[in-house]
Amino acid sequence: MAGMTPAQGEARVAGRREILLVMVGLMTAMLLSALDQTIFSTALPTIVGELDGVDHMLWVTTAYILAATVMMPVYGKLGDLIGRKSLFIGAIAVFIVGSVVGALATAMPELILGRAIQGLGGGGLMILSQAVIADIVPARERAKYMGLMGAAFAVSSVIGPLLGGWFTDGPGWQWCLWINVPLGAVAIVSVMFFLHPNPQDRGRPTLDVAGMVLLAIAASSLVLFTSWGGGHYEWTDPLIIGLIALTVVAGLVFVLVERRAKEPVMPLLLFGRRNFNLTTAAGLMIGVAMFGTLAYMPTYLQMVGQVGATEAGLLMIPMMGAMLPTSIIVGNTVSRTGRYKIYPIVGAAIVTVGLFLLSTMTPDHGLWLTCLYLAVFGMGLGMMMQTLVLIVQNTFPITMVGTATAANNFFRQIGASLGAAVVGSIFTNNLIDLLTERIPPDVAAGGIEGANSITPEIVGTLPQAAQDVIIGSYNDALTPVFLSIVPLTLVALVLLLFVKEVPLRTSVSEDAVPESYEVDGASAAYLERHEDDAAAEGEEPARA
Repeated sequence: MAGMTPAQGEARVAGRREILLVMVGLMTAMLLSALDQTIFSTALPTIVGELDGVDHMLWVTTAYILAATVMMPVYGKLGDLIGRKSLFIGAIAVFIVGSVVGALATAMPELILGRAIQGLGGGGLMILSQAVIADIVPARERAKYMGLMGAAFAVSSVIGPLLGGWFTDGPGWQWCLWINVPLGAVAIVSVMFFLHPNPQDRGRPTLDVAGMVLLAIAASSLVLFTSWGGGHYEWTDPLIIGLIALTVVAGLVFVLVERRAKEPVMPLLLFGRRNFNLTTAAGLMIGVAMFGTLAYMPTYLQMVGQVGATEAGLLMIPMMGAMLPTSIIVGNTVSRTGRYKIYPIVGAAIVTVGLFLLSTMTPDHGLWLTCLYLAVFGMGLGMMMQTLVLIVQNTFPITMVGTATAANNFFRQIGASLGAAVVGSIFTNNLIDLLTERIPPDVAAGGIEGANSITPEIVGTLPQAAQDVIIGSYNDALTPVFLSIVPLTLVALVLLLFVKEVPLRTSVSEDAVPESYEVDGASAAYLERHEDDAAAEGEEPARA
C-alpha cells in the first residue's frame, strides 16, 4: 500500500510458541492488576480493625482503582507512540514499588499511599497486556487469547479473596502485598526475553500533557465527590459542590484541548464510532456492578456468614467456577465462528439476575444459596468483559489499539471507581449509623469502642444478642445496595442490543496503517480503505 513503511506493511505474525511464552508474562501482569482489586476484600475487616480505620476502609480499594484509572489513557497513548515493551516493564516496576510501600505500612495513610503507587503502575498492566496481544495476533484469532485473559481475571476474582483470607489468618495481611514482588519479577522476565514486537517507524512522539493533566483532574474529582458526598460531607457542602464544578469544568476544558492536540491522549475520533460508544457505556455500568460487588462481598460473608477470612475466599470460588470456563468457551467460540454480538447481551441479562438474587440475601440464608447467586453473577461477567474489549479493538487500526483499548478501559474503571466508592460509601455510612444505633451500651463498655474497632474475631467473642445486632446491621447495610445497581445493568443490556456486528479482521497486517497520524488521530489512507467498515456500522466515515 502506498505510503506504508515496510515494517508496517509486513507486520509479522507471531508463532504459536512465541505467543504462549508472551502470554505467560501478559497473564501474570493481568493477574497482578486484577488481584490487587480483590485481594484486600477478605483482609479489610482485620486491617481496619488493627489500624483503627473503618471510616477509611473504602480508600484501601478506591486509592488503587483511582490511580490506575487516571493512568490508563496515558499508558495507552504512550504505548501507541513509543512502543509497549519498555513501558510495560516500567509499569510492572512501579507496581512492585507500591507493593513494598504498602507492605511496610503501620497506619492507614501509609497503606493508602502504597495502594495509590501500585495503581500508578497497575493502570499500565491491564491496558498494555491487552494491547500487546493485539500487536501480534489478528482480531479473529485474538478472541481465544482474550478469553484466556478473561479467565485470568476470573481466577483473580476468587483467588484474590482466598489469598487475602489465607494471608490474614496466617502470616499476616502484609503478604497480600509482598506476593506481588515475585509475581512481578516473573512478568518482567517473560516480557524482556519473549516479547519481540513488530518494529515501527514511530518518529518523535508529541505528548498531550495538558490533556493528561485535565483527564486526571476530572477523574479524581469525580471519584472524590461520589466518595465523600452524603458521608464525610453533606451534598450541599461547599467542598462537594466545588468538586462537582471542578469535574464539569475539567471535562469541558479537556474536550476543547483534545480538539486541538496533535496527538490527543483520548482522540475525539473514538467517539465517532457507534460500537465504541455503546460498548464503553455498557462497560462503565457493568464496572459499577462488578467492583461494587467484589469489593465488599467477602466482608459480608465474614461478618454475616460468620466464617473466617480464608473460608470467605473459598466461598467466592463458585463465581470463578462459572466465570473462568465461560470466558474461555466464549473466546474459542468467537474465534471459530466470528460471531460475537449475542454474548455480551446475554451476559448483561445474567449479571442483572445475579445482582437481584444477591439483594435477597438475609442472615438466615444458607451459604450454598449465596454461592449459587455468585455463580450466576460470574457466568454473566465471563460472557461480557473480554468480548467488549475485542469489539473495540476491531473498530480501530492497529496503531490506535492502545489508545482505543485504554479509553474503553478508562471508562470501565471509572465505573469500577464509582462502584467501589459509591457502594463503599453507602455501605460504610449505613453500617456505622446502624451499629451506632443498635450496639447496646453494655457491649460498647465491654470492649467495643464504636464501629471502627469491630473485627470478625471480636464479634465471635460477644454475647449472642450482640452478635445478632452486628450481623443484622451488616446485612441491612449492604444487600439493598445490590438492588439499587440493577437498573444500571438493565441500561447496559439495552445499549448492547444496538451494537453492529462487523466481521473480525483475520490478519495483523490488515490492521496496519500509514506511518503517522494526522491531526485528528487517523490517516486519510486508512479511512479511504475502511469506509466500507464505517458504512457497515451505519456511520459516517471517521474523517467527516
